[in-house]
Amino acid sequence: MTGPQASDPRTDPITDDLGWMLGVVFRAYLRAADHVASDLPGGPRGYQVLVAADREPARNQGAVAEELGIDRTVLTYLIDDLERDGLVVRRPDPVDRRSRLVTLTDAGRDAARRRREALAGVETRLLHTLTSTQCGELRDLLKQVACAAQADDPLVDLCQAAEAATDEPPTRRRRRRATPGDRPG
Repeated sequence: MTGPQASDPRTDPITDDLGWMLGVVFRAYLRAADHVASDLPGGPRGYQVLVAADREPARNQGAVAEELGIDRTVLTYLIDDLERDGLVVRRPDPVDRRSRLVTLTDAGRDAARRRREALAGVETRLLHTLTSTQCGELRDLLKQVACAAQADDPLVDLCQAAEAATDEPPTRRRRRRATPGDRPG
């Protein structure tokens, strides 16, 4: 008999497929994250906004939208809901009064902290078969792969944005317009 044996997980074409593995882990994480953040406006997306707003210097809505990959209009409604629940506030940007900075309230900071702790427990349960060294290595490798994937097709380079979050808010990149000479012939 040629080909892999389905009973051997090391050679099973399904369990050896990167997409399948990532999908299984991603779905398990999403189910747990949905449960942890279900009481927040926007669920897990609302949690992401709270985390993004929990940084200094504060960033405007456009920068938060780019960082999280959320449409600006959708983010506006989400921030409206988070603000209504007393979790965030918008304040004028002292540098550009047309812009609004998104910051956490004390209640928002507490909500983000509680969800962060709960998600750490989810991660521990999800990675329970790995040693702490392996967990660290997995995080390092995933960060490396994620940053490389982001660099291949960026709206804004989220890895650079994450590293620069303590320095400057991310800026929008202007896309260069294609000229007739750029098109294949």
